[in-house]
Amino acid sequence: MIRIVLADDQALLRAGFRMLLESAPDMAIVGEAHNGGQAVALAREHRPDVVLMDLRMPEVDGLTATRRITSDPQLTSVRVVVLTTFDDDESVFAALRAGASGFLVKDLEPAELLQAVRVVARGDALLAPSVTRALIDAFTAASQLPARVAGHPAAPSPAIAALTQREREVVSLVAAGMSNDEIAGELVVSPLTAKTHVSRAMVKLAARDRAQLVVIAYEHGLASPRGH
Repeated sequence: MIRIVLADDQALLRAGFRMLLESAPDMAIVGEAHNGGQAVALAREHRPDVVLMDLRMPEVDGLTATRRITSDPQLTSVRVVVLTTFDDDESVFAALRAGASGFLVKDLEPAELLQAVRVVARGDALLAPSVTRALIDAFTAASQLPARVAGHPAAPSPAIAALTQREREVVSLVAAGMSNDEIAGELVVSPLTAKTHVSRAMVKLAARDRAQLVVIAYEHGLASPRGH
């Protein structure tokens, strides 16, 4: 059973999400929060598999709550997925940097939400390639990438230096929104080999998941927006 905490200050939206998620036989809502402080408290109390986190909430916002959850060593198994109307791309990127495992737009189809929660809960690719591309496109189109992401990479770190050339290639392809199968095709290797390279890069860079790998790639100049 996938255990979920809903965090959104709009009761009607929470009710809609609850109705949809609990219609699935493998999901259960273990708590609802109307602000980030409550979300953190519920995460610590219930240790859910997934927290669906709105960004704009009173008192404690979703970004602060995400950072508190992902930095808590007792909550390493809790995945935070940001819920957004996608009208504040900079905040979405900030949430990913704070440790969110991905983001969902609030107008997605019901079946897409259920599938996304399952993907997140099992720890697979937490940003679908199409979603990664959409995020990258939104930042580059709006020129809202942080300065060091938009051409001023952070100083090299020992972890970055430890990557092999092939791992660097793989990380850049993940940041371009490619799935493991697409990476395998690009590099002419098997999907299993591509997955292994991705996994090793995540371990070396201490990335929680593919979403974090994308953030690290842009912060350290391992990737740059294509076509801009």
